[in-house]
Parts: sequence; structure tokens; C-alpha cells
Amino acid sequence: MPKDDLTTGFTGTPNDEPTGVRKVASNAGNAVRRETSAVAAGAAEHPHTATGLALTVGAIGLCIGYILGRNSVDTRSSYWR
Repeated sequence: MPKDDLTTGFTGTPNDEPTGVRKVASNAGNAVRRETSAVAAGAAEHPHTATGLALTVGAIGLCIGYILGRNSVDTRSSYWR
């Protein structure tokens, strides 16, 4: 068998278009890439707004975590305390 026959027909992409779950996953991946690029471009154009938004989201997450953590503590008093 000649060496050239091993790579014949390989183009780097599948011959058939993806269908079913593969198509949905491919479309979802493309949408995530587009949205990520849009967010990165917006953050590059407005760095102060992006920083403020990131800090706000972080502070809200910290508050929610604190509240959930405080609510999970057993506050009943015990005889041995």
C-alpha cells in the first residue's frame, strides 16, 4: 500500500453535516463563542463599567453566601453550653 493512500480523502472536516445532538451542541458552542467575544469587546471598550459590574456581582454573591451560611447554623441553645 503506498504511503499516499493513508491520507487520501481527509480534509480535516467531516463529510456529513452534523445532525441531532451533534448539531445542537455545535450551534450552542458557536453561540457561546459569539457571546464571549461580544462580552470581551464590550469590556475592552468600557473597562470601568465592566469592573464595577464584576465587583457588584461578586458583592451580591458574597452576601447571598453569607446569608445562606448564617441560616444553616444551628441556633438552638443546648443544656451543655
